[in-house]
Amino acid sequence: MHSRYDAGMNRIILLAALVFAGCTTTAMQSKSKTPVDLRVMSFNVRYATAPDGPNHWNLRQGAVLAAIEAFNPDILATQETLAVQRDFIAEKLPHYAAVGVGRDDGKEQGEMTATFYRRDRFDLLASGHFWLSETPEVPGSKSWDTAITRMATWLKLRDRRSESAAPLLVINTHFDHMGEQARLESAKLLRRRAEVLGHGCSIVILGDLNCDEDSAPYTELAARRVNSTTLIDVYRKVNPLRQKNEATFQAFKPDAIAGNRIDFIFTSEDLATLSAAIDRGLYSGKLPSDHFPVTAVVGAATQK
Repeated sequence: MHSRYDAGMNRIILLAALVFAGCTTTAMQSKSKTPVDLRVMSFNVRYATAPDGPNHWNLRQGAVLAAIEAFNPDILATQETLAVQRDFIAEKLPHYAAVGVGRDDGKEQGEMTATFYRRDRFDLLASGHFWLSETPEVPGSKSWDTAITRMATWLKLRDRRSESAAPLLVINTHFDHMGEQARLESAKLLRRRAEVLGHGCSIVILGDLNCDEDSAPYTELAARRVNSTTLIDVYRKVNPLRQKNEATFQAFKPDAIAGNRIDFIFTSEDLATLSAAIDRGLYSGKLPSDHFPVTAVVGAATQK
């Protein structure tokens, strides 16, 4: 004879089985065989200790969050980020995980190329940093005519929403603002690292290059090569006719749109460019930074 206890346990086991089946079905449904679009954003946030008066970090940090939330990126690449800014964004937007170290010591000192990715979408397969110098593994290193230490951060991600998507290599960088040779050598180094780290991956490169598309560093990144990864400037892909009002650096002047882009998003050519834009919005009446954020939506590729 079965006791009330046995009957109760059977009901609990049945209920647990139904819940497990439902969760499994939901998980299977949420992971599509069709590649899912990626929303990516590059954003020089202006370092927090800059003496910017009415545009000081403490007075515009809400606008930075609002700009990020307005686009809702899957991948967010920031530049000039200090540890306090990385931690602020990570705390206020906890659905993002952050990877970033200080350029001065490879730990917490100095500006970062802090990179954020959605926790609910990606698994982090690997990550690292390299310095834009002749000794790229040495934190704080400088070479050529570099005025200050520069670096790049990279992440290799698996997209949990698409079982057919190739792994994604993301590289976030910030080139020197003074050294012409340094920018060119940095572009060469970036290209070499992308080839090695990006083997078998789709690639997204984002950053403040401190030069425009007439420059040698841009040509180094965007030039087509035989038996080599081709990198696509997504903004120019969407906007093939160059205009006079494409400036991305504006020094906190909302109308300063005349000029050339210095902030870029490149992708490997297996990623279809769906849209690309320069965000010139004001948030609560304020520019979030002295750079306009640049954004893109790209179509994810299948496994290579």
